[in-house]
Amino acid sequence: MKRISEEVFLIEPPVGRIGAEELLALKGAALANKRKRARICAHPDSQDRLHEMIIAHAGRPYVRPHRHPQKSESFHAIEGKLTVVLLDDSGYVLERVPMGPVGTGRVLFYRLSDCIYHTVLFEDDIVVFHETTNGPFVPGDAEFAPWGPLDDDEAGQQKFLAGIGV
Repeated sequence: MKRISEEVFLIEPPVGRIGAEELLALKGAALANKRKRARICAHPDSQDRLHEMIIAHAGRPYVRPHRHPQKSESFHAIEGKLTVVLLDDSGYVLERVPMGPVGTGRVLFYRLSDCIYHTVLFEDDIVVFHETTNGPFVPGDAEFAPWGPLDDDEAGQQKFLAGIGV
């Protein structure tokens, strides 16, 4: 694994592998950085047409509601519990997708094919999941919900989360 930043690692091509040792390092990186998240990218660079990442979130961080015009995404739960919340254009909850690994009684995999606002609620102190989306990655291509609190607005986040029943 090659370290790109405190949050991003890259597995070396042509045959990428992630095992217990890499997951342990990923979780450690998530626990150690300010944003409490880290990822291992399986795709070689931001221009690749397919992006696959193993992502760890620690300490239940806030994910600002957003959507991805002309992209799809999927999650596969590896460790810990999370819920994907789908929201309409005004912030009304359309659906909740409780996720967790086998044995939790939750959905193991989900795929979002439409341009729908969503957020992710982390329910354990450490959550690891596999995310797949189409590239290339263009900074700023996620469309944030105008009613979604900013990352530094803790009071707004608490109000928003209470409003969606958290």
